[in-house]
This record gives sequence, structure tokens and C-alpha cells, in this order.
Amino acid sequence: MKRALGVVAALALLGGVAFALIPDGTKDPDPVTVSGLIGSEKRDFFDDPAVKAELKKNGLVVRADSTGSWTMSEQAKSTPSLDFAFPASAAPAREIQRNWQLKDSPLVPFYSPLVIVTHEPAARVLAQGKLAQEDPTSHMWTFRMDAYAAALKEGRKWTDLPGAAERPELAGPLFVSTTDPETSSSGALYLALLSYVAGNDQVVQDDAGVNAVRPLLGTANRLQGMQKISSDEPFRDFFAGVGTMVFAYESQAAALPLRHKDTGDMVVMYPDTTIQSDHTLVARTDNGRKLADLLENDPVLRALEAGYGLRPQADQDAFWRLMQDKTPKFARDLRTAGFKQATLPSLDNLNKLIDAAKGGTPK
Repeated sequence: MKRALGVVAALALLGGVAFALIPDGTKDPDPVTVSGLIGSEKRDFFDDPAVKAELKKNGLVVRADSTGSWTMSEQAKSTPSLDFAFPASAAPAREIQRNWQLKDSPLVPFYSPLVIVTHEPAARVLAQGKLAQEDPTSHMWTFRMDAYAAALKEGRKWTDLPGAAERPELAGPLFVSTTDPETSSSGALYLALLSYVAGNDQVVQDDAGVNAVRPLLGTANRLQGMQKISSDEPFRDFFAGVGTMVFAYESQAAALPLRHKDTGDMVVMYPDTTIQSDHTLVARTDNGRKLADLLENDPVLRALEAGYGLRPQADQDAFWRLMQDKTPKFARDLRTAGFKQATLPSLDNLNKLIDAAKGGTPK
């Protein structure tokens, strides 16, 4: 009897050892490297150790080169080994999709409205000149795009605005600084927005529409001088004292207080007719599609996206939960706040607007 019990115990022990040698299925999968291109504005997000850890937990290691969204299409076309491309807006994503001959609709895991950042003294002068206003309750700032378009047409200077004389740093022509629209999505979206406002809230649909706004776009672009190729450069320059009004992603401004960085006297102004950047991931492979799905649906990654000032599509309120007590003041939801949304032109017409702003010959 004792011998029989000993055999049973031995078998149980062996079974336990055997069981210990069999994977239980809970071990994290060996990560697969997924390679692609990203807009420079997402560099910090993908470099975040917490983002890397969550992706690795789900079996992915992302190796991404950052570039301007409008140069991404050619780079993606010449690099067929990529798993994905992740520009900052839908227009270059559609071009990449066409070049890769893909049929699947690309995903938009998160988005960011475009805003104008300025210094508080400049915002006060803009308010006196009826180009901006501050809500007395929420202290959120609005930028009047129709008044701005008129100021560009009239060639107005800062010194034409009441209160500017007391601010010697406010000198020269009145204009918003952007990235180069030939290389960067934010610069191209600025032209799309300005053309929409100048066209009486009508999207440019043909050559006649392009030619109608050509002088205004040429002025808006020419006043800026040399432009930077990616969105992080003019935003950094703003804090170095270069540029009085800078067209930027809301996420760039929101990331500063979220990262406990000093914002100084920065004011975030939302254009009353606005445009948003739909960060659009074009997946060429299954691993690219897995990355897109994780960025959209993984709750840990969604929280991290909001932590970088981005607005996750699958959790519209995640941004506001983090930003409601932060300074400067941000908008909870532009859709319900009464802001008009500009319609993007076709990719062909957007390229024509960029050419017009750069001084191309009328057609």
C-alpha cells in the first residue's frame, strides 16, 4: 500500500514538473518589429517608454522614422518593405494608400484640432482689434478667421491694432506662421482652412476656385519668409521668441502642461472656423494593421495618447478629463461648442492651393 502511494506521489510530482514545463499561454508573445514612417509630431509619443512597453506587451516593437507628412508619400513609395505609414492628416494618407495599391480604409486612432498659439499680450491686442476674443466664463480663446483674412487682404500691421503701441515687440505685418505646406501637413491644412474661409465657407472645387484665393494665399505664405519642414520646429521657435502667432497642433500645446513643462504666457486660440488633423495610419501588412488596431482600441494606449494631448477617436472625452484643470485653457469638444468645421478640398485641389501659395502660374 505504501509502495502504491509512493508511485502515485511520484507520478503526481512528475506531472507537476511536466505541467510546469508546458507554457500556460499567459506569457507575453515574442515581439515582432513593425517598421514605418510617422509625422514628427508623434515622435515623443512613440519614444515614450510606457508606450513601448504596452506595444511590446501586445507583441510589437515599433521602429519608425519621422518625416514631414507631405514628403512621406514619396518615401513610402520608394520603401516597399514598410509595414505602415502614419501621417498627420488624411490627404497624404490617401496618396500613400494609392501608391501602395491598398483597398482597406485606413484607421484614424486619434486626431488633433489645429490651433493658433500666441503670447497673452498679443492675444489682448488681437482682442482689441476684433480678431480674437476670450470667453469670460471658460477663458477659452477664439480666433476670428474672417477678420484675419480681411487683415491679410488689407495688408494690416500690428501697429494698426489698438494697444499695439504699448507693446514694442508687436511690430511688422500681421500674419500666422506655419510649416512649409509642400512638406508638412499642418502648413497644407492652414492653406485649406484659409481658402475655405476666403471662399465664403465653400470648399475649393476647381481651378477657378484656386485662382480666386491665389492672391490671399500668396500673401499669407510670402509674409512668413523661410518656413520649417516639420511641425515641431516652429513650435520650438515660438518659445525661443520667434513667431508671434504660430499655427500648431492642439496636441503640441496640450502636451506641455501634461508633461509639467512651463508654458509661460502662451495662449491657445481656436479658429472660429476650424480644421482638424486626422492622424491616419495606412497599414500595408498584417503587423501594420495590428498596430493600428492597438492604437485605436487598447485602453492603455488610448490613455497614453490623451496624455500627449491627442484626442482618441474611441474615447472622445479622454482629452478633457486630463485638460479641464490645466492652463492655458483648452476646448472640451469643438463639435458641440459651435465651431464651424472647414471641408478639405480634394488632394488634387489641395496641391493646386499649395502651388498657388508658392507663386505658381495661374491656370
